[in-house]
Amino acid sequence: MPSTSRFRIPKAELTGLYGALLKRLAKRMVGDVPDNAYVYFHNKPVLKAVLGFERKVDTWDALDPTLKSYAQLASAATIGCSWCLDFGYFKAHNDKLDLAKISQVPRWRESDAFEPLERDVLEYAEAMTATPPTVTDWMVEKLLDQLGPAAVVELTQMIALENMRSRFNSAAGLQSQGFSDVCELPMATTATTRHLGAVRSGA
Repeated sequence: MPSTSRFRIPKAELTGLYGALLKRLAKRMVGDVPDNAYVYFHNKPVLKAVLGFERKVDTWDALDPTLKSYAQLASAATIGCSWCLDFGYFKAHNDKLDLAKISQVPRWRESDAFEPLERDVLEYAEAMTATPPTVTDWMVEKLLDQLGPAAVVELTQMIALENMRSRFNSAAGLQSQGFSDVCELPMATTATTRHLGAVRSGA
């Protein structure tokens, strides 16, 4: 895959039994070793903790998978993490979600593709991701009325988790790795995401 990552934290060699296992699992599950695995491999306790938590996250089911994908991609787009957008779009493809709509998430405010509830979720994701957060009581009340408390808790945690992923990957210099090349539609971009990409590539 044509990775564009700069690896501010040096790329580790995936050595030993654990490294070999990690490579095998990654290639079987997603087709290649994610660039962030090379970074996390410098600190195996952190790597194991992150992988263990992510496995548990995959079992959560209170929130509709499409809304979950929208929220994560909106958060990644707000932060400007091209690696997370790339991988998130690839995951949506594998989960057989509607890529025509998924691809519009970075420009959802200008798009007419989204229903009112979907727009509420996207707005909430952006508001949570802003620094400082701009979440209002009204935003949460609307989501509680439409989704219920369990789903809103899951939604909130997924956005917080995507903030952790996107900020880690962005700080580490990770950029699009080509996972989304398998998708039938390109991910839409906004002026902000295009500018961030140009800055990070030195253009």
